[in-house]
Amino acid sequence: MRITRALRVGVGAIALAVTAATATACGGGDDKSALDRAAEGQLTIGIKFDQPGLGLRTKDGSYTGFDVEVATYIAGKLGVEPDGITWKEAPSGQRETLIENGQVDYIVATYSITDKRKERVDFAGPYYVAGQSLLVRADNTDITSQEDLAGKKVCSVTGATPAQNIEKNFPDTQLQTNDTYSLCFEGLQAGSWDAVTTDDIILAGYATQNAGAFKLVGEPFTTENYGIGVQKGDQELRDKVNDAIEEMIADGSWEKAFESSLGASGYAAPQPPTVDRY
Repeated sequence: MRITRALRVGVGAIALAVTAATATACGGGDDKSALDRAAEGQLTIGIKFDQPGLGLRTKDGSYTGFDVEVATYIAGKLGVEPDGITWKEAPSGQRETLIENGQVDYIVATYSITDKRKERVDFAGPYYVAGQSLLVRADNTDITSQEDLAGKKVCSVTGATPAQNIEKNFPDTQLQTNDTYSLCFEGLQAGSWDAVTTDDIILAGYATQNAGAFKLVGEPFTTENYGIGVQKGDQELRDKVNDAIEEMIADGSWEKAFESSLGASGYAAPQPPTVDRY
């Protein structure tokens, strides 16, 4: 009996230890909300690390792009200085999980608002309205619009809305998916596939970074409302982020951020969106 009781105690202790470790690993060990952390001057924000003009980690370790500017402005309105921000990479297929596990306080990463995603996270915004388009090599004459995609190899990112759209609405296309857009563009340059598809603003950023190598073709064929992902049910944070987006648009900072990030691409700044306080 003594041995049995000892084993029970030991097993129970191990189970508790494993549970605690798992909770900590998932971010569950921190009961503070995003606004609690903001009040302490610290925020962890998810962005893309590989999208020129939007969210890019440069060789010197700094971060640039329109999404970075938007995220930084919002953090400032929440009381957090730039040096209080920790940037975390948020690949398309991992964004909901990062938010749910508390690994980020919010995400600004070309994150299209969809009903499916709203089942797991909430959105502030939109802060930008984009449209899906196509990028091909500069010497390509076979693809001029989405009507020419049948039988072509097209790359997009796993879990991203553009990939889902191609799979659903262009079944004759040979869809290739990668974890990051940078891999898609490397493959396009190498001739591994015929086109890359994602939102026009993302493609413009890559075209600018590789002057003369690529070109955008056709007109955008979807409407993508970019939102800022936050924890499901965190209405207070969502309201404050919506307030910050409206202030950024009203005081001219939104347009300045766009011009400084993407103006060199020749891609004209659209009208700022209207925030949807659903």
